[in-house]
Amino acid sequence: MIRARAPGRVNLIGDHVDYLGGAVLPMAVDLGTSIEGRRGGKTVALESDDEPGPLRLPLDVTDPAAAEPEWGRYVAGVVAEMAPTVGFVGRVSSDLPIGAGLSSSAALEVAVALALGFDGDPTDLARLTQRAEQRASGVPSGIMDQLVIGAATAGSALFIDCGTLDHHPVAMPDDLDVVVVHSGESRTLAGSGYATRRAEVEAALTGVDDGPITGWLDRIHPADVGAVADPVGRRRARHAVTEHRRVADFAAALVADDRVELGRLMAESHTSMRDDYEVSTPVVDALVDRLQARSGVWGARMTGGGFGGCVVALTEPGALDEGWAVHPAAGASVSAA
Repeated sequence: MIRARAPGRVNLIGDHVDYLGGAVLPMAVDLGTSIEGRRGGKTVALESDDEPGPLRLPLDVTDPAAAEPEWGRYVAGVVAEMAPTVGFVGRVSSDLPIGAGLSSSAALEVAVALALGFDGDPTDLARLTQRAEQRASGVPSGIMDQLVIGAATAGSALFIDCGTLDHHPVAMPDDLDVVVVHSGESRTLAGSGYATRRAEVEAALTGVDDGPITGWLDRIHPADVGAVADPVGRRRARHAVTEHRRVADFAAALVADDRVELGRLMAESHTSMRDDYEVSTPVVDALVDRLQARSGVWGARMTGGGFGGCVVALTEPGALDEGWAVHPAAGASVSAA
């Protein structure tokens, strides 16, 4: 019997810059997805405790986006990328809220890859499962979710340079709560404005620097963004360039345990996503404002791809009596059950 477990993740800061090679600071959380079963046979057959319908896939699946039931498309993406010679029969269970922006799809992908016998380092695992997600959803998503889910260290967030994929842990203070609060608006990147935003920002940044994407956000200064003629493109570029820099400042503030600075940077980040990148919603904005006004809350911001989902808050212990208080967890693992 094999048991693979993959955590979800919350991004503390650095949204919509991973696909531009920027810096991000996500944290794996102590909620996740597990798969238990046995390897063998010539199909991948899974049932889910939370999603409808059994899934049965041939090992030579070619069109993951057409798999049914819909949740199985992420499984199919992994199978298509791995091309395993041996199948798997088992069950999927999860305590991650679906549609909250905590990377339930990436957790499923990583757990499936490990259950099928993936043998490689976390960076290779992240690359494979990123490709799987893109094939399954049709969304040109970045690599942040899969890399932190595979490479996280317990007790720490993970600073990732998404251009080089270099990464290192940043310790979280023991007496600082990380609380995730659902806005009540479920989110999905497929069918959202995610791909449009990516196209807009890439076009804008290319107009400033036509060099390789890797290093874009280091080479381009915020003042350079003023040269973008299109006002929409200018806003998109301004978010990307300033958010990239906020991540390094945020990591430094964590090391220094400067909670006032952490809150300031979270507020700046949310404002940028709301006004420049336009991926927030009025409901999410109202939740951020309400949380920021609560005693004991240092800062709050939308987290994830946007268009609904969750807000993350940094608080004094026990300051909030809503949402999920999550803790920095280790990355994915596989074992004999």
